[in-house]
Amino acid sequence: MDITSIASLATDLAQTRTAEAVGVTVLRKAIDLESAGALALINALPQMPAAPLPPHVGQLVNTIA
Repeated sequence: MDITSIASLATDLAQTRTAEAVGVTVLRKAIDLESAGALALINALPQMPAAPLPPHVGQLVNTIA
């Protein structure tokens, strides 16, 4: 290998690393935005009032095989 090809390979590797770093940063930003949007949607849900049910309701699960 001559000096020119080694320099070219080093430049290509540096550009690839930079491109991957930018891609990861953009992906993290997109994930952060998606999680913020999901959290906003969850917080926008109205609170359901507690139904006045007897204390025994919801304590047992009946299953038949």
